[in-house]
This record gives sequence, structure tokens and C-alpha cells, in this order.
Amino acid sequence: MASEAERVAAADESFEGVSPDAARRLLLGAVEAFAERGFHATTTRDIAGRAGMSPAALYIHYKTKEELLFQISKVGHERSVSVLAEAAEAGGSDAERLARAVRAFVRWHAEHHTTGRVVQYELAALGAEHYEEIVALRRRSEEILRGVLESGDASGEFEIADIRGTTLAVMSLCIDVARWYSPSGRRTPDEIGTLYADLVLRMVAPQGDARVP
Repeated sequence: MASEAERVAAADESFEGVSPDAARRLLLGAVEAFAERGFHATTTRDIAGRAGMSPAALYIHYKTKEELLFQISKVGHERSVSVLAEAAEAGGSDAERLARAVRAFVRWHAEHHTTGRVVQYELAALGAEHYEEIVALRRRSEEILRGVLESGDASGEFEIADIRGTTLAVMSLCIDVARWYSPSGRRTPDEIGTLYADLVLRMVAPQGDARVP
């Protein structure tokens, strides 16, 4: 029977580029443990055990537990930013771009909900230098969404009184999917993405005139 770490690996291609294999297995074991128990309650022994390795083997690849969290956060944020940027920059009207971006961002957080929970909700456990690097990636996501909202507001497709506040609201809506999503739920990631795209367009459309492109 596949381990939980192996199931995480099968569901999350974000870590495919991590090598050697032992380093990747440790990251996946850490994802599983951090998502289940939280960063502070997780021990390095627990992480190594989930990866099928000895505790001593962990330190060959990662100096500290915090470094594991940083690597997970970096990979996860880089991947989610890439998904968001690709969707937002694919062309079309501002409404089409916004709907496509929300669908993609929500779908990523649902399909990769285990990684997403760690990436989005264990940020405070990072050291100062690592925290700043990850926050810069988070700001990039905000900039992408804010750019689409600003463009739509300027063109008249949207009517937004507070672009900064609306950007944060849309970000929060998308990110929170990772906290509650379950594969056993009645909606698929695609269905949730479509629903949230519709909700966001209704938030920004002038006089409630919102249709999902």
C-alpha cells in the first residue's frame, strides 16, 4: 500500500524538480507531517520516518526543520504564482482574464490542498530571511490579481471602490480552499474554480452585471 507521502507525491507534481530522490522524499514527508500536525508539533524523526529514512539521513539534505518548511514554501509559492500568471496573461477581456485566473488559482489550491495548507498557513514559522523571500512571492500573486482588477476598473468592465481591499479579498477566497477542500467532497476542483470565478465576477461587475466568460 502506498504511503501518504507517496500519495502526496502522486497528486503534486510541484516537487518533481527536487533532487536527489532522498531530498524529495523528505520534502514530501514534511508536507504530510506539517499539514497533519503543524510545524511546531512535528519532529524531524517524524519527517524522516514518513520518508522511510533515519533521522540522521535528514541532516544530509536539510540543516534544520525550518529549512524544510522554507523549501516547501518556495516550491509551492513559485508554482502557484506561475499558474496564476499564466492564466492572467493569456489574453482576452479583463473579465475573461480574471475568471481564468481565479479558476486556475482555486483549482491549484484544491488539487494541491495538502501542500497548500503548509504553504499558506505555516508562514509564521519561517526565519526572518526566509520569511521575507516567501512574502515577496506572495506579493507577486497579489500584484498579478491587482493588475487585472486595475485594468478592468480602468476599462469600465469592473467597478471597484477599493482595489487593494478587493485584491486581498479575492486572494483570501482562493487560498482558503486549501484549508477545507477534501477529495471526498461533492465538488471537484474544476467545479469549485468555476463557482469562485462567478462569485468574484459578481463582486467586481458594475451594477451586478456578471457573467462567467
